[in-house]
Amino acid sequence: MSALTRDEIVVAARAWLGTPYRHQASLREIGCDCLGLVRGVWRDCVGPEPEPMRPYSPDWAEAGGGESLIELGERHFVAAPDNAWRRGDILVFRFFSGLPAKHLAIATDERRMIHAHDGACVVEVAIGVWRRRVARVFSFPGLADA
Repeated sequence: MSALTRDEIVVAARAWLGTPYRHQASLREIGCDCLGLVRGVWRDCVGPEPEPMRPYSPDWAEAGGGESLIELGERHFVAAPDNAWRRGDILVFRFFSGLPAKHLAIATDERRMIHAHDGACVVEVAIGVWRRRVARVFSFPGLADA
């Protein structure tokens, strides 16, 4: 099996463009949320998901305290040094300082990302104002240029 490339991750993520937002879902063209998008790209590029997902409510991050998304990233992805991201990396966002991180995207380059958010579908957008909300950056395991 050959090593995973950043281009393969971006191609896989772009295949999800237009998928409607559906909380807790992770089915291309049927529905996904931001975590479901990353889970789906993992399945497309890496293989079976490394752990089962428990059901979660829309306010799961605030209700549970802690940093569930960052902890999940630390278990299964590779932390990027100094939060510097590259094509194909996972961006973890914190909406407000002092609150847990609760949004994910996949960088398509240094200025654009693919994400799913409530009330829309999976889109590729400029990182823009999201840049200041980046809490952590992770790379998929097994990258050819790791």
